[in-house]
Amino acid sequence: MDTDLVRVLGPKTAKVMADQLQLRTVRDLLRHYPRRYARRGEMARLDDLEVGDRVTVLAQVKSVSTRRMQQRRGTLTEVTVGDGAGSMRLVFFNNRHAHLDVGEWGLFAGTVGLWRGDKQFSHPDCHIMTGDDDDWARALVPIYPASKDVSSWVIQKSVKLLLDDRSSLEALLDDPIPQPVRDRHGLPSLATALVYKHRPESTAQVEFADERLKWDEALVLQCTLAARRRAAALEPGIERPRRRGGLLDAVDAALPFSLTEGQREVGEELAGELARVQPMNRLLQGEVGSGKTVVALRAMAQVVDAGGQAALLAPTEVLAAQHARSLTAILGPLARAGELDGDPAGTRVVLLTGSQKAAVRREARAAVADGSAGIVVGTHALLQEGVEFADLGLVVVDEQHRFGVEQRDALRAKGTRPPHVLVMTATPIPRTVAMTVYGDLETSTLRQLPAGRGGVSSSVVPVRDKPAWLDRAWARVREEVAAGRQAYVVCPRIGDLEDGGNGKAADDDGPDDADGAPPEEEEKGGSDRRPPLAVLDVAEGLRSGPLSALRVEVLHGRMPAEEKEARMRAFAAAEVDVLVATTVVEVGVDVPNATVMVVMDADRFGVSQLHQLRGRVARGRHAGLCLLVSEASSSSATGQRLAAVAGTTDGFELARLDLETRREGDVLGAAQSGRRSNVKLLSLLDDETLIAEARAEATALVEQGGGLADHPELAAAVAALAMDERADYLEKA
Repeated sequence: MDTDLVRVLGPKTAKVMADQLQLRTVRDLLRHYPRRYARRGEMARLDDLEVGDRVTVLAQVKSVSTRRMQQRRGTLTEVTVGDGAGSMRLVFFNNRHAHLDVGEWGLFAGTVGLWRGDKQFSHPDCHIMTGDDDDWARALVPIYPASKDVSSWVIQKSVKLLLDDRSSLEALLDDPIPQPVRDRHGLPSLATALVYKHRPESTAQVEFADERLKWDEALVLQCTLAARRRAAALEPGIERPRRRGGLLDAVDAALPFSLTEGQREVGEELAGELARVQPMNRLLQGEVGSGKTVVALRAMAQVVDAGGQAALLAPTEVLAAQHARSLTAILGPLARAGELDGDPAGTRVVLLTGSQKAAVRREARAAVADGSAGIVVGTHALLQEGVEFADLGLVVVDEQHRFGVEQRDALRAKGTRPPHVLVMTATPIPRTVAMTVYGDLETSTLRQLPAGRGGVSSSVVPVRDKPAWLDRAWARVREEVAAGRQAYVVCPRIGDLEDGGNGKAADDDGPDDADGAPPEEEEKGGSDRRPPLAVLDVAEGLRSGPLSALRVEVLHGRMPAEEKEARMRAFAAAEVDVLVATTVVEVGVDVPNATVMVVMDADRFGVSQLHQLRGRVARGRHAGLCLLVSEASSSSATGQRLAAVAGTTDGFELARLDLETRREGDVLGAAQSGRRSNVKLLSLLDDETLIAEARAEATALVEQGGGLADHPELAAAVAALAMDERADYLEKA
């Protein structure tokens, strides 16, 4: 399986496969599965073809005509091919493929173009089926993902070289799935599955192969995660049991509200795990506004009571500063131990960010190093050299999707012994994704919102179909402000501060969100779309137009930290009526008096990002309104996606919609790593039962006997994934 394709196919074919398709070994080629299968007489529906698509069709030559070109030297050959259900035109210059004869069947591959309103292939690659071609007699002809210089039939013939000798194939292939596991789930051998996948005689064989090959993907992933869980369990940390009469009890007494039932249940779960020597590794997911921060604060207080420190890592300076403010406000004197008005039974809450002045940063680092700061809140600055903890007992990572594995591990490594870890996300995750992507973490979920929340309703404002609705949107903003409340206006980019001025807002206080524009918008956007609306332009237009009587200010990631902090404080103090911002307000910003949000160019944001954004309103007792402004037609796929977002506030339902909208490879991190994903067939939405079964089998294999050492073929597959940078998606997704 690790043999270089040069030895099998020769240097010329191997080089172009490596360069254009990243296929370098026998394993790569055999795992390069057909995209679909064609039957004789079938053809890709012409109605489904888009200009610019590169496709392969199976069709019969209907007519061939050659004539001299009038505008330049040479000849033009026009060929019409069809299958009885449709036809299309092929064009060849200077007698190329003039040997095509009427009645012949062949595979034709090319890029769909347009000529005088009709779709056509210009000088496509051709492979004519003959009576000597044994593949022609097959019921199904595999059509592979191909490239400019590597056609589907070249891949087909290359794979055939590897699969022709069935007996040798069984002996040569190392099957990663142990025989007992195959027997329990009725799975064929790897050799059989590959033959059925690449050279099927029926759709039943393809389905049988797919089930087995999905198991390969799921079991290797789950074994990797199970091995991580086992390794974490074997490296002891320090127990942090609850202490009566300490900071945690004081926090509970100081809270101005009652905990929800969900907060209490998750709190007990965390308290029990913190009291054990085995380090906690838990994912806390919850709806926007469900109170995850309070749950995290109670866990941090328990660790401080046990003599340790807790670090809260936030993705942006705005969010880090807000966390520090809210924790300090909740704790009151308990957050100022050692100060004149502080409670000696408390601790110190310290903020550490990259933009702080040197003297402030030195003072904060000293408090972290000597242990007087029990709770440390910060951005990536916490990861820098020179930030040393006296006794780091708990790492809380807010908005996990904004951080990579290296950042999480860098903070965890600052403990003298492995600290407990709690990662939080307000982007709900379907169970299948949690099992696959966060499988090395135990999962807790908060669904219940605190009592007294006004709730938020959402509406799409289709400005192209109904331009008057935008005027009504600004009227609603004016009405809310007149009632004493405030509004956000969110735009995709900053404005003339940016180079090029055509992309997303480059808020430099955190990594770009993985959930950007939906795939169909990224791919079809092109130069014919106007640039995304910008904060600076929109704010100026509102000041001189529909919101001229209101106090309108801007907020974005390129502003100096002190200015951002001052602007947020002014908004929180109701000194600003309307805040025009980028997605810097997406997570954690908490202004209960803000009740309306207008999202400009809403179609440029992803599903879960829109859900996050609207979570910034209706955080108090007043009802909220989120208006999704878009030029997309209501009947388009984009318009329907926005309507689905407006139609529900159930984050878990939206997470499923998000998974359906986005490529699953992106969800699993292939985009982050810049490499091909190992997951080619497994569907996170459709294969929940298979993933759960693979997780159970993987846990048993890792924990029984000698672990994966008893299964060398599976261990090799897991090791190959662990050594690959694509393994990062296990935590980066």
